[in-house]
Amino acid sequence: MRVVVGQGSCGIATGARKTADAFTRLIGEKGLSSVCVDLTGCVGACYLEPIVDIYGDDGALQVRYVRVQPGNAAAIVERHLAGGEIVEELAISPEDARFLKQQKRIVLQNCGVINPERIEDYRAAGGYEAAKKAITALTPIQVIEEIRTSGLRGRGGAGFPTWFKWNAARQSQAGQKYMVCNADEGDPGAFMDRSVLEGDPHSVLEGMLIGGYAIGASQGVIYVRAEYPLAIKRLEIAMEQAREEGFLGQNLFGTDFSFDIRIKAGAGAFVCGEETALIASLEGERGMPRLKPPFPAAKGFWQKPTNINNVETFANVPWILRNGGKAFAATGTGQSAGTKVFALAGKIQKGGLVEVPMGLPIRDVIFGIGGGIKDGKAFKAVQMGGPSGGCIPAGLADTAVDYESIPRTGAIVGSGGMIVMDEDTCMVDMARFFLDFTRKESCGKCNYCRIGTKRMLEILERITRGEGKDGDIELLEELAGKIKDGSLCGLGQTAPNPVLTTLRYFRSEYEDHIYRKKCTAHSCKALVRYEITEACKGCTLCAKHCPVGAIAGGVKERHVIDQTACIKCGKCMDSCKFAAILKD
Repeated sequence: MRVVVGQGSCGIATGARKTADAFTRLIGEKGLSSVCVDLTGCVGACYLEPIVDIYGDDGALQVRYVRVQPGNAAAIVERHLAGGEIVEELAISPEDARFLKQQKRIVLQNCGVINPERIEDYRAAGGYEAAKKAITALTPIQVIEEIRTSGLRGRGGAGFPTWFKWNAARQSQAGQKYMVCNADEGDPGAFMDRSVLEGDPHSVLEGMLIGGYAIGASQGVIYVRAEYPLAIKRLEIAMEQAREEGFLGQNLFGTDFSFDIRIKAGAGAFVCGEETALIASLEGERGMPRLKPPFPAAKGFWQKPTNINNVETFANVPWILRNGGKAFAATGTGQSAGTKVFALAGKIQKGGLVEVPMGLPIRDVIFGIGGGIKDGKAFKAVQMGGPSGGCIPAGLADTAVDYESIPRTGAIVGSGGMIVMDEDTCMVDMARFFLDFTRKESCGKCNYCRIGTKRMLEILERITRGEGKDGDIELLEELAGKIKDGSLCGLGQTAPNPVLTTLRYFRSEYEDHIYRKKCTAHSCKALVRYEITEACKGCTLCAKHCPVGAIAGGVKERHVIDQTACIKCGKCMDSCKFAAILKD
């Protein structure tokens, strides 16, 4: 029997390591020598962590326990492991079990299932069979043709056909070529790549190995954020194991093909997600984009032919080679084949990772899998594509998630972030948040990006402070157009998207801020006003909790807020037991 504790970053953050230690100690004290404690990555249901799976001697999953803290381990050891009784109060509910059952998992098929630090687990799931097939039984052209048949498009954001990039690099003549994995995941609210690297690192290595064979590269590089220490650790373990097993190194599978991989830890610059900026960083230069052409397929890393795909793209490749391109193309829709992994975050009931077929409506992802909005609030919008994407309003929730439909809304599929917003979200402030991020992350090379985003941010900050003025909306639109047209790389070209989409769908909120000095979501602190109504009982709690003494009134008398002294902290409203304080 095995006790498997989910130990991705989300699980560890909620106490999974302490939970695993508690199981190890209690199992030892109980003398259950036939029971072992194991680890796995994130299964995707981050909102249920720490998750503990119990597997029987036959290898089958017996039960999944959720939100298991160290104090819960004793009950599971005593009643389940020793007594054979399911601890129902800790077991996953049928409703939460549907979170995973409604998904189609290709990229995430091993995450939360295998031990990512043990190559035997990956091989038992069919690992490296695809690489062996490609290298020993197929020509590079045949491998690329299989990827072409699959319809796989780059999952890093642009959705460019993978086979085309591979073929361009294959056709470039050079003695040295490079296969690069872009793991520089930097979108706020996005954690898809991190979870794959932590939960199934060998799938990415195998995908790179197959890609390296296809284009004729002998060296691979994984450019991963230094803020992902657990992902880096597990990648290093996986690479060492792959070398020991003969899956990386010289003369692989008895052929004359050689391929190895190294890791480059990036310093966290968002702009390095752009491929030419990433290459500059790899070469030890400041991460700044350059003009294309030449494209990396012709002149990339050290001016040699280079192919760059992201983590999710590579993780799809072994499945395609094992099952065939037609099987992959059968999932999804038309020009958007396969599945897509999304990180559900924000005002969502069930936050975590989901993998769904391309073409599924946004509504099905948010309400069918994600369980809808927290606290019974109304769904207002979803930000897709991170700072480079845009805002999709509730009225367009039936939009299909694919590379054709999403751009028509003004957003992009992007790498897969979905930040869900409810009725309490101010769309002006949301646009300000994302623009503040891109302004800080601009490399500064382009004037329009460096200065234009700063000027747009200044306008948005004024508006959220209640200092907006007539003409601000028109000026935002003018600046947005110039920034998009005058920027060299995707960061600047897409930076205005959150502003443009909120202006497109929520223009009235901008007008309320500017002309009526009112935030309809009651979110912008400078535009919020607290009032004590006639329902006040004079209990004095609000006055006692006010940190600046802005509330006056006697016992059993209606209190009054001095608006000139009020700092809009909301502590008075939180402390009132009679719902006598309103926020306007």
